Amino acid sequence: QVQLVESGGGLVQAGGSLRLSCAVSGSIFSLYAMAWYRQAPGKQRDLVATISRTGTTNYADSVKGRFTISRDNAKNTVDLQMSSLKPEDTAVYYCKAARFPDVYWGKGTLVTVSS
Repeated sequence: QVQLVESGGGLVQAGGSLRLSCAVSGSIFSLYAMAWYRQAPGKQRDLVATISRTGTTNYADSVKGRFTISRDNAKNTVDLQMSSLKPEDTAVYYCKAARFPDVYWGKGTLVTVSS
C-alpha cells in the first residue's frame, strides 16, 4: 500500500515563503507521477502543480512564477517551494501519486497566509 505524508504547512504572513514536503512509501517512487493540490474552505480541490516521472513540471496559472515543484527519487519525496504567498493561497495542500490505474492521496497539510 502506497502511503503519502505531507509536512511543512503552517502560518505565514503574506509575501512570505513555505516549503511543503511529501514523503512516499510502499512502492517504487520513481514510477509515479506526482502532484500537489489544494482545497480552500468551502471550495473544490484544485490542481496546483505536477511533476512527471521524468521531471517535467506544470503549474496552475495562479501559482506560476511563485511556486516550484521538485522531486527527489533517491529520497522518495516531492516538494513544493512556495514564495510570495498571498492570503488566497490559504488552503489544505494535498500530495497525490498516480500510476495508471492507481491514485493515492495524502491527508494534507494546512497552509494559512495572513494579510
